[in-house]
Amino acid sequence: MDEKEIFERICKGDEKALEFLYKKYYRMMTKLVITNSGTEEEARDVYQDALIVFWQKATSGNLVMTSKISTYIYSICQNLWRKELDRKKRLSNEEKDTAVSLDTETAERDRIILRCIEQLGETCKKVLMYYYFDEMSMQEIADKLGFANTDTAKTKKYKCKMKLDELVKAQYSEQDFLD
Repeated sequence: MDEKEIFERICKGDEKALEFLYKKYYRMMTKLVITNSGTEEEARDVYQDALIVFWQKATSGNLVMTSKISTYIYSICQNLWRKELDRKKRLSNEEKDTAVSLDTETAERDRIILRCIEQLGETCKKVLMYYYFDEMSMQEIADKLGFANTDTAKTKKYKCKMKLDELVKAQYSEQDFLD
């Protein structure tokens, strides 16, 4: 299949053409991520996300190819990986949440924390309960909740913990936590 035929077939929703494209450029696209501080898993995720973007644009009928398909997909991969690196950098620069366990030494503290957790959304409730109370790993949480990867689970936990902290601070004073 030549470029034009592949593109036309993908525009018509031909998944076999997309599968052909996936295999054809897999090495090139994943090498981009791996040589730029990424893992094989991250490379695969970025490539799959890039192909989804390409597929959606192509099947929408609004994509006009002015370059080779490989060049277009490569630029999508570059942009996605750059965004991921920026996100990782932001996370590492933010307050490190180094396995800070919730202070649950007393029954009263447990009740306060649980009351506040109950006010969070379902996903936040699950993430925090799994992590802090069930002591599940980020990989286990990602698998159980269907997150794309452990980074997604870490980001979600961080955001949920911030929401929980805000709730606790808004509703309780330091005195509530003193023995």
